[in-house]
Amino acid sequence: MTITSHAGAAPGATGSGAPAIRIKGVSKTFGRGSEFTVALKEVDLDVAEREFLCIVGASGCGKSTLLNLIAELDQPSTGSIETGGRKVAFMFQEATLFPWLTAGQNVDLALKLRGMPRSERKDRVEELLALVHLGGRQHKRPHELSGGMRQRTQLARVLAQEAEIVLMDEPFAALDAMTRDSMHDEIERIKDELGLTIVFVTHNVREAVRLGDRTVLFFSSPGRVKTEYLIDFERPRRFDMPGLAELSGQLTDDLKAEVAQHVR
Repeated sequence: MTITSHAGAAPGATGSGAPAIRIKGVSKTFGRGSEFTVALKEVDLDVAEREFLCIVGASGCGKSTLLNLIAELDQPSTGSIETGGRKVAFMFQEATLFPWLTAGQNVDLALKLRGMPRSERKDRVEELLALVHLGGRQHKRPHELSGGMRQRTQLARVLAQEAEIVLMDEPFAALDAMTRDSMHDEIERIKDELGLTIVFVTHNVREAVRLGDRTVLFFSSPGRVKTEYLIDFERPRRFDMPGLAELSGQLTDDLKAEVAQHVR
């Protein structure tokens, strides 16, 4: 594990070759006059192909704003974001499933919107639900599924988009600890099987250390990269692994110090 402090200058990604995501000089402001807010300021950040990047920081430091910009749901005020033409999908904190559709129909809708012929969709829905360990539950509606199953269904719908980059905004925050651990295993497995690049925003430091190839701590108000942590523990990871709890504690202390400085 390597820790690098950047004091506002962001790190390059791990790995070699062109990055999957290149964020250069990105700032984002909202409002005007007395309501003027700088959410992000001159963010420079590369994300390597197939990297699992976690972003942590205090509430309001611009983490979700950055995901919105990468997904082109909004545009930066200055700077640029390049994904090299890779398709981007977004997984939100809440399982945004249509309640009147079954799990299978929710996934099928994503395939339909992608333009897949109806004749091919049934088999693909079954494949995707099996991939997230929901085989046989395609006829269940969201209210008939547990929180973890709803998130698995949402993940299957995200995977139906066949994106190379998946953005995840605290997707497991509402789950209980055991279900969250299970989802960690699933997202790791699926990432490796499909060769995804993942940018994962979380408030949970243990989650960031458990999942990330690299974790980035953001300054608060305005958001920008403060410190990166290159995490070289073997996978699959468990919190009783030597050094992992120590790293989690150090990142927690660094996050608390940043929050305390912001409060002053």
